Amino acid sequence: AIAAASAVAGLAASKLRVSAEKGAARRLAMVIDLQRCTGCRACAVACKAEHNVPLGAFRSYVSQVELVYASTINRHFVPRMCNQCDRPACTKVCPVGATSKREDGAVLVRKDRCIGCRYCTVACPYGARSFKWRRVASGDGFDWPARKYGVVDKCDLCVHRLDKGIEPACVNTCPAKARVFGDLNDSESEVSRLVSGEAVTTLVPELGTRPSVFYINLHHDVSHASLGAGSRLDVVQVNVRPPVEA
Repeated sequence: AIAAASAVAGLAASKLRVSAEKGAARRLAMVIDLQRCTGCRACAVACKAEHNVPLGAFRSYVSQVELVYASTINRHFVPRMCNQCDRPACTKVCPVGATSKREDGAVLVRKDRCIGCRYCTVACPYGARSFKWRRVASGDGFDWPARKYGVVDKCDLCVHRLDKGIEPACVNTCPAKARVFGDLNDSESEVSRLVSGEAVTTLVPELGTRPSVFYINLHHDVSHASLGAGSRLDVVQVNVRPPVEA
């Protein structure tokens, strides 16, 4: 109930900035600062509360990667979600057109079209999709719809909030302010300034999908290892060579 209340309270907290460039289409993006992230997983809880996500399924989660060399272990937390790719692999394989990309960059799944074949789940290199195996009833006291089952589900940047000018639930909830969300085409937005001015990267950029989720201080080995978790709750350990001293 606390998590749900937190997510609902966020509705009035952070409004999306309106683009200063008249006539420019929005290009939604998120920057996640791993120097700020503490691995508290409040983002994952807020997401589950906002969307009535059942146990065992996730739209947003946090990977924990431990880089090991000699007797030293460096722990890294990597918040994960759909990367809202500019060139999404998922849209190319869906046989019924249930997965599509909006003009503003949000990648959506139409539950009324999805036939549950899960081709998109296999095509996604980021492990961002889960499958609704059973019906989930509406929540007591909250305006939650009964979720359709037998379909694929994933992060959609909380489009029901975006269309009202409100930021995604995970952004509002993060106590460390590790997430920044906005319009890349708005040169005055914080997310645009971070992407153009900070040393940001994406998860495994060599895949060519051009994600719209960027990370600050993402270690190369962590990027690859976070994709190799067998479960969204796994802790991944990677043996690496110590950094070379100059």
